Amino acid sequence: MEFIAHNLAPIMFAGLICFLLVGFPVAFSLGACGLFFAFIGIELNVLPEALLQALPLRIYGIMQNDTLLAIPFFTLMGLILERSGMAEDLLDTIGQLFGPIRGGLALAVIFVGALLAATTGVVAASVISMGLISLPIMLRYGYDRRLAAGVIAASGTLAQIIPPSLVLIIIADQLGRSVGDMYKGAFLPGLMLTGFYALYVILLAVIKPQWVPALPPEARTLREDNGKSGVPSLLVLTAICTAASIYVAKNMPALHTWWSGEAVDKVALDETIVVSMCFGVALAFVAASFNKITRLGLLSRAAERVTFVLIPPLLLIFLVLGTIFLGVATPTEGGAMGALGAIVMAVIRGRLSMSLLTQALNTTTKLSCFVVFILVGATIFGLTFQGVDGPLWVEHLLSGLPGGQLGFLIVVNIMVFFLAFFLDFFELSFIVVPLLAPVADKLGIDLIWFGVLLAINMQTSFMHPPFGFALFYLRSVAPAKEYMDKVTKKMIAPVTTTQIYWGAIPFLCIQILMVALVIAFPGIVSSGLDKAEVYDLDKVRLEMEANMPAPMEQADPTAGMPGSEAPAAEDDPLKAMQESLSQDAEKKN
Repeated sequence: MEFIAHNLAPIMFAGLICFLLVGFPVAFSLGACGLFFAFIGIELNVLPEALLQALPLRIYGIMQNDTLLAIPFFTLMGLILERSGMAEDLLDTIGQLFGPIRGGLALAVIFVGALLAATTGVVAASVISMGLISLPIMLRYGYDRRLAAGVIAASGTLAQIIPPSLVLIIIADQLGRSVGDMYKGAFLPGLMLTGFYALYVILLAVIKPQWVPALPPEARTLREDNGKSGVPSLLVLTAICTAASIYVAKNMPALHTWWSGEAVDKVALDETIVVSMCFGVALAFVAASFNKITRLGLLSRAAERVTFVLIPPLLLIFLVLGTIFLGVATPTEGGAMGALGAIVMAVIRGRLSMSLLTQALNTTTKLSCFVVFILVGATIFGLTFQGVDGPLWVEHLLSGLPGGQLGFLIVVNIMVFFLAFFLDFFELSFIVVPLLAPVADKLGIDLIWFGVLLAINMQTSFMHPPFGFALFYLRSVAPAKEYMDKVTKKMIAPVTTTQIYWGAIPFLCIQILMVALVIAFPGIVSSGLDKAEVYDLDKVRLEMEANMPAPMEQADPTAGMPGSEAPAAEDDPLKAMQESLSQDAEKKN
């Protein structure tokens, strides 16, 4: 009994692992493990009974957490977009655009996967949509089955790291940090990961061209009446809009000065990017609309179609991420606007029906209940774990690792990588992150950076053979039996589970490489964050002294008398102002 009393924290953690290995649902495993060991702790006089009185307040606090409202909003938005046909239009148009080059279909899947990630934020919706739409086309024209399966699964998992990601919302909540800052920090790593996927496909197009053939001429439907592709017109429009965006970005202070009527010297980087990109997209839309209405023929059919297909998702990205980055809306409000925008787009397309809305609401309710139940179970487990000094045990276990911060990061990422074989990102976020965050904070690691790093690592949980959820989603829509292709009338061989697993491994290695790059070059994440303003306290003091009225030239009657002293530091208004500015700077940092 004495041994159990002194080692209740590690025994409790081992008990949770046993519960999970048995296959008991995670939410109930957490709650049952917490209550069971709370009873043992009370009987052994390790845990005070009064501690459990905090449990109802904690659960009530979960219900009052406004940040978690973003989860059902973003889930509903993604499901409506997935069922309204936006993914189908994107894949068809971008596939035709990139199809004439080797690996073009795979590049189109990666590009569309990034766009869907930035609009839906739901992995299941992205993988299932692209699996249903693009996999038959890639099999029809002779793509390697392993590559086709891997690129679809990996592109779908971009919804894990590219905002508005659900996992980033949960990690930010568990770390006690701003969701907006987490989104800003994850933006560049998400784009880099997309670029690495595309680079891998381009490399295969050079080394193994038979794996990634180009679309045959008869399959290229996006052509002009004279048979030309119309791509030069699209390139010219892209160049003009890009140049306009760069011009707006460089002149943002002047535009702010003109708009507000007050002199503005500097504009935040995220605001500059959002506004300049919106200007370029709006210019492309105006040009395409003018060309279509007047029928002048200034733009090709390809340029018009690509513009009109890309505008809805880009508009939704601005509606959600743009308002969050600009500080106009909180993530919860951004999610609500995104859900409303998705419903409006579905209505405009004529795709919104009562059955579609019912299915989307049912799935959203199930996922939201799933998350809340896990969070309630994790709260029960966490309360008991804290009561038996579990965080202190974890801190001693991890802070004493050789190598300081680097040793801690290596061990933690290896641990998360292997736990991801058995747990999905919700479970990792609620179980592991609260245990690691205090240790990381004590070691001086920025928690926004640490949260983005963990999110990239947790992304591998969707790609791990044989338990990766993205692989399960793809398996559910990939052909399991031989079938006849509707276009070529040829028999197409099925996609085996082994081929899906082997296709995922190269992209899993790319994700691990991204984790290593973030550790080696922390600026990949921190560069997305606005630098805190630094005050020059000496300069502030000199300015204040210059602006203060001159003192009255009057002899001090107490001068030279015993007991006369200089004024105390706390009575000095300049000193008080200096200390206040210093505290503000520390808070911002």
